[in-house]
Amino acid sequence: MPKETARPRSAAALIVLGVCLALLAGLGAWLLLGRESAPPCSDLTENPRIQKSVGEAVQSGMSCVALGEAIVKASAGDEQGNHTLAQAQALKDVLTTLEDQGSGSVTIDPALRRPLAVALSDYAPDLHAMLGGIAVEDFVTKAAPSEPPWESDGTYHLTVLTDTLRNVLRAVMEDPDAYATLRLAETRTTGQRLAAVPADAKGYSLSVPPTESARALGVLDGIADSVTRDLDDKQARKWRAAVVHRLGTDRASTKDGLAGTWLDGLSSTPEAQRYELLRTQGADMTRLWTEQRNMDEPTREGLLTQVERSALTAYREVKA
Repeated sequence: MPKETARPRSAAALIVLGVCLALLAGLGAWLLLGRESAPPCSDLTENPRIQKSVGEAVQSGMSCVALGEAIVKASAGDEQGNHTLAQAQALKDVLTTLEDQGSGSVTIDPALRRPLAVALSDYAPDLHAMLGGIAVEDFVTKAAPSEPPWESDGTYHLTVLTDTLRNVLRAVMEDPDAYATLRLAETRTTGQRLAAVPADAKGYSLSVPPTESARALGVLDGIADSVTRDLDDKQARKWRAAVVHRLGTDRASTKDGLAGTWLDGLSSTPEAQRYELLRTQGADMTRLWTEQRNMDEPTREGLLTQVERSALTAYREVKA
């Protein structure tokens, strides 16, 4: 008799155990799904402003991968790099919405990081101006979220508040490939800006392009240190290795010229030493540029001093 009563108790215990396991599995799945659809991705897909500016491709409950593709498509300009008002507004709305969702920092779903880097790199000249110190007044006056993109020379420009840009870049650049994408964009823009300096330039016309470029690169250096500071040693080494690998293998994406020369030099450097070269990129590209122009030694040294100071100041501002 005791054996016969033991069977139902055992069966009941197994049933209870099974129910508990099922509930735990369900809870685990719910938590996992909750993390995957956590802000900002789900917030972006549900946000009326994003639905309006990015377009009808944004649907409630869509994946972050699909959302990233929609953002790139909605914000990309033409082959000449020109953007319409709607395209620039779409990316500005995405950046300001991401900043609004944060509380001192921005969190971005990993699936959105590379698409956002691609979208931002399409606005490389604007990104350069914002990172380098805002040489154009309109980049300051039109930076507020309520201000629309502004037009000049046949294209509309992207501009956001400095904190918004840096916070979003910090979150995007947790992906080393995304960081390399934007570093390459800045490298190309730096090369173009230096090449465009008139041969007879003097004073500010001569010094602003290299110092502004060095400042932009210094900001990227500071963000890189901020990202790796939050990683353990192994993860940090892996992140840095992924960055220099991408920079060293993406030579075909650059135009011939100063940027290509610098990237060739990076690729020919032993791999263990490549990452350190990023910290001196502004000065190194300036040095190459002054040599190509056969500048006299006093002018060259004076420029290099300003460039090094500019890069270090920007780096310290971001790292602090």
